[in-house]
Amino acid sequence: MMHCTMEDLGALQAGEGSVWARRHITTCRECQAELDALYQRVAQLKALPSLRPPRDRWPAIRATLRAERSRRRRTWGTWTGSLALAATIAGILLLRPTPTTGDLHAELTQAKRQSATLEDSLQQYDTDGRVLSGHAAAVVAELEDRISMLDGTLAQRESVQGNDAGLVKLWQQRVDLMRELMNARATRVRYVGL
Repeated sequence: MMHCTMEDLGALQAGEGSVWARRHITTCRECQAELDALYQRVAQLKALPSLRPPRDRWPAIRATLRAERSRRRRTWGTWTGSLALAATIAGILLLRPTPTTGDLHAELTQAKRQSATLEDSLQQYDTDGRVLSGHAAAVVAELEDRISMLDGTLAQRESVQGNDAGLVKLWQQRVDLMRELMNARATRVRYVGL
């Protein structure tokens, strides 16, 4: 025996069933049960609350847009300010004359201070989240590797506390490498448009 399909039952429920389906539904208990289940599903769906959005959402949308614009302005201002600060520090460090007093300890202290200042400025750029070109990434990686190797040499030399003139030269090399790294990152930030 052939039973009604779901299309036949849907047509019967809408009042448009075929003659065969109307005759079959009167004799077949399985098809009657399916048709009753279909009526119940329709009734349950009609009983669900209607989803109507509020009529006027414009004030909420406007508030969200204003908050987003304000956040962007604050972010842009922070980047502009930090970039200006880094450029100022770099300019001061580049234009400052080297001491001619001959005091190696003062030169060593100044080189360490310059290195720390440049390192603090480099942390402002936070280029980890940005995409770098292959060349820029290679330059940055090479400079960071050279700084790392120099740091190892400095750690060995400072533990010995022997040759102050050599130690000053090493610290000055580190400052020069940090300046190159800062210039590479600053160039990247200008290229990106920040």
